[in-house]
Amino acid sequence: MPLERKYRLGVLVLGSMLMIGFYGAWSWGVVDPRPPITTYNVPYFELPASAELCGETVPLESSDVRERFDREFTIIVQSHAQVYLWLKRTERYFPWIEKQLASRGLPDDLKYLAVAESDLMNSAVSHAGAAGPWQFMSNTANDYGITQSTAIDERYDFEKAASGAFRYLKDLHESFQNWTIAIAAYNCGERRVRDEIGNQKCNRYYFLKLPQETERYVFRILAIKEVLENPEKYGYHLPKGAGYKPIIFERVKVNLPCPMPIASAAESAGITYRELKVLNPSLVSDVIPKGDFTLRVPEGRGKEFEKEVEVWKSAYKPAILMHKVSRGETLDSIARKYNLTGRQICSWNKISGNKIRSGQTLKIYR
Repeated sequence: MPLERKYRLGVLVLGSMLMIGFYGAWSWGVVDPRPPITTYNVPYFELPASAELCGETVPLESSDVRERFDREFTIIVQSHAQVYLWLKRTERYFPWIEKQLASRGLPDDLKYLAVAESDLMNSAVSHAGAAGPWQFMSNTANDYGITQSTAIDERYDFEKAASGAFRYLKDLHESFQNWTIAIAAYNCGERRVRDEIGNQKCNRYYFLKLPQETERYVFRILAIKEVLENPEKYGYHLPKGAGYKPIIFERVKVNLPCPMPIASAAESAGITYRELKVLNPSLVSDVIPKGDFTLRVPEGRGKEFEKEVEVWKSAYKPAILMHKVSRGETLDSIARKYNLTGRQICSWNKISGNKIRSGQTLKIYR
């Protein structure tokens, strides 16, 4: 037999013997090529035996109600990062909310709506267009005196939006005489809830067929309440001082003869553009509109800020140009021409919806 052929045969026999030995050892438990299985100790928590919201008892004797509550409770109690962020943010916002609710004679549990709506974040926006920490739709915000324009949107102002939300919830409760129904109406609208009550001949939230989001809404609030009221029971231990501190500021009322760039206002306050925006989240453009406006500035800087604004007003005398819109021009093209933003032009000319027309005259501040 040729040497090369003998070599190939030998390699084949040796490889076969090794494979047989390997799998034989595996079958006897000597070698296991599979990766070890990692086990995770995920704690299990029982659903509370009873629950209530705004003084109204949850009918947990109903298997359907209990299962719906269990769904939201299970999701939330295991949402570790989110719960810790909620716990940190409640230290900033809950003391103020609790004081406001008590002064209005409203249930303390209503504070959990803001958690369910926005995770206590001022910048929250929904796919449907609801905005701010209390998730106001534009029309409802207008009904409750929450200002909206191209330069200002008070839906993002925690305190002003909260005041509107408390009045809205109080009106809903007076209308339905039931807090869970009022809370459901806050979520999907008074008309929808009233129509469903009439069609289904039932006025109890837990037994109404409503839009899926609304069917989960009250149960989500219940679950948030349970976990945030008893964090250590569910394994959440926030070290003392780890929560977010309330933002300390003072209010300064200014009267502006013309729009003031936010960058200039921030410089006058001795802070950055971002810091001024964070303190004043209702400012949604690059300018503060002319007229009276109350700004928040860091504590202790109010007097100096007032002086600096007066200096700016005396030194800043913008030239006002009148631009006549030509055929084919757009808001963006005009803004580029003057090195401005479309939002500034809209603010100066009280334009909503970014719509301009040929022949229209626009004020341009330079």
